[in-house]
Amino acid sequence: MKRLLGSLAFLILLAGSAASAQTGDYIGQDTCVGCHDTEGNSLRQTLHGKAQNPRTPAAAQGCETCHGPGKAHLDDPSKPDSIRRFGSIKPREASETCLSCHTRANHTQWKGSMHDVRNLSCTTCHSVHSPKSDKSQLKTATITTTCVACHTTEVAKLQRLGHMPVREGKMECISCHNPHGTTNARMLRTGNWINEACTGCHAEKRGPFLWDHAPVREGCNTCHDPHGSNNDRMLVAKLPMLCQRCHIGTKHPSTIYDGTKLDARSNRLIGRGCVNCHAQIHGSNSPAGNTFLR
Repeated sequence: MKRLLGSLAFLILLAGSAASAQTGDYIGQDTCVGCHDTEGNSLRQTLHGKAQNPRTPAAAQGCETCHGPGKAHLDDPSKPDSIRRFGSIKPREASETCLSCHTRANHTQWKGSMHDVRNLSCTTCHSVHSPKSDKSQLKTATITTTCVACHTTEVAKLQRLGHMPVREGKMECISCHNPHGTTNARMLRTGNWINEACTGCHAEKRGPFLWDHAPVREGCNTCHDPHGSNNDRMLVAKLPMLCQRCHIGTKHPSTIYDGTKLDARSNRLIGRGCVNCHAQIHGSNSPAGNTFLR
């Protein structure tokens, strides 16, 4: 027992000595900006550089809050790796530095998120010294332009002909997604299923209904493309072809290429779609049955 207590006392003294030595390795922000004046001036223009805010790096150790103690770097500037340089460290090491302060709200799910496991870091999207955005210190002017730098397929869809709130500036990518991580694979802000995200705005489609439509129950993106479409209502195909991907039975009045004797000039066919009759396609409470009629 005495040997154990002696060992513990030694470790405590050793830790105290190390902490004292580490404290002595800090040189202060004024020393840093003596050489790195450009970085120092740019930092003062950002939220991180506001010393009057006790939650900022400027209110703590200044530059060394993020870059670590600078004494070794000051003693021998020819060894740049003696200080934490975000351009040369691993992505998760960079993010760990940021997450030592950014521990609340949207950032709690970062570890293990889709962006984290793909070796992105906080500095992939954000810039501490030279942000281009009015908020969030992004490397580009807007959230959407930041996202589409990687998500090229989605940005191509945004330019399609159909009505698109993101392109019109009424929504942003983060209206639906949390880039810092969520509990679902698509990084959706609401729920763990796409329908929960969609019905957050489109509440009239939520239900529950007496008669459910199976594709709706499966997911809104069965029929709609949330990132853009050349069709009305952001549908993945035009009507009636969209419906006929599942409903392929013949002898229906609007199926023009089956074995019926219906005259193709019928006013029940030309310029019509399935939803002309089956208007309650997201679900119905009608006692008439499960045909989703008006």
